[in-house]
Amino acid sequence: MLLLILASLFFLGLHFGVAATPLRDRLIERFGPVPYRIGFAALALLGLVFLVYAWRQAPFINLWGSPAIFRYLAVALMPLAFFCIVAGLTTPNPARLGQENALTEDFRPTGILRITRNPVLWGIALWALLHLLANGDVSSVIFFGTFLALAVGGSFDIDRKRLRRFGERWRRYMEQTSNLPLQAVLQGRQKLVWKEIGGWRIALALVLYFGFLHGHARLFGVSPLGL
Repeated sequence: MLLLILASLFFLGLHFGVAATPLRDRLIERFGPVPYRIGFAALALLGLVFLVYAWRQAPFINLWGSPAIFRYLAVALMPLAFFCIVAGLTTPNPARLGQENALTEDFRPTGILRITRNPVLWGIALWALLHLLANGDVSSVIFFGTFLALAVGGSFDIDRKRLRRFGERWRRYMEQTSNLPLQAVLQGRQKLVWKEIGGWRIALALVLYFGFLHGHARLFGVSPLGL
């Protein structure tokens, strides 16, 4: 269990202690953007492998078990997580790595960005929360809790990084959108336009969802329905 805790701290520390702080800017100034990204990506991949390995080696210590209600909740809501990730990855978004320059003066949020400017991170957060609840043991709480903390915290860190870089331009974009899903819509700053999302994104998300649902036991050794 200690190994899993260390892996979690390393993974979170790498993102919150480096990528989300001014240290990132100093490293880029010293080594250049490309070497920094290569080095960070290598360390992040190493940290992910370390985290998965430590989780698989950790002893099972039960907390609340795997109640049917949480398993069925995961089955019911995971399509939403897939939708957020698919729509987020297929929509131009200045909050995503490598697409920062998409924030031109005439850029307007469309589709999923009207719901949240960080759809991929909120999709990951929902995935992590549902799996944390459905497993209910100490190692799963640490493992999935790591991704939950990274996704939620990362969504706020993106705003801080973009504000440092773009200043007033990013502030205006924040006024048009919201980090928290549906907040801008509920506040009247945005409106849902489903035709901008496109039925193909919903269809693709459902295909991926049912594919993972069907192959979950074979891929991960556990049936989502407990069968």
